[in-house]
Amino acid sequence: MKRSEINGQLKKATAFVEQLGFRLPPFTYWTPKDWESKGHEYDEIRDNMLGWDVTDYGEGCFEKLGLVLVTIRNGNQHKQKQYPKPYAEKIFILGQNQVSPMHFHWIKMEDIINRGGGNLLVQLYNKNEDNKLADTDVLVKQDGRSYHLPAGSKIKLTPGESISFEKEVFHELTVEPGTGAVLAGEVSQCNDDNTDNFFLQPLGRFPTIEEDEPPFRLLCNEYPPAGD
Repeated sequence: MKRSEINGQLKKATAFVEQLGFRLPPFTYWTPKDWESKGHEYDEIRDNMLGWDVTDYGEGCFEKLGLVLVTIRNGNQHKQKQYPKPYAEKIFILGQNQVSPMHFHWIKMEDIINRGGGNLLVQLYNKNEDNKLADTDVLVKQDGRSYHLPAGSKIKLTPGESISFEKEVFHELTVEPGTGAVLAGEVSQCNDDNTDNFFLQPLGRFPTIEEDEPPFRLLCNEYPPAGD
């Protein structure tokens, strides 16, 4: 992705979030210049990759395959003594024609919540022994209700509705046509985007960036180390 495209998406996402009345933490508004003076007291943000995340999954077609996310809070599976939180929270924006592609998590159990905007569609499959899509009924846990649906069923979440699924359950997210972009939330066990994602089709998690202009905000994997 070009840095200019990332900058534009971050500005658009900030406006959308604020329009829906969701308030972001202060560190999401820090500029690259602000980060130059942030010492070790902010290591939790650095070490746990809090903040902005823009991905095109390495495919170069963000408008069809991509997400803008913000990790608001997170523990750390690899530094549990230092960061003992067993949970994480994210929000993400899924555009009208975008897909968050079919994947599962090796460790993380999560809830996906429609925080506002359009209607979110969640397609679910169990995985088989070969880490492919299984043709078996899927257990759905939706706002306190547990039930089964055939493999590949899509569940519609209107604003305020949520769904919960265990680790190793394939899921793909899209938006119901004509309903508009969705502000979604994720409440989960600790998030680790470097090791805990398995995509049905091999994809990259973070974009390769072409630096055609200065960054508007730093992404969660771009923070400078704390000064002495």
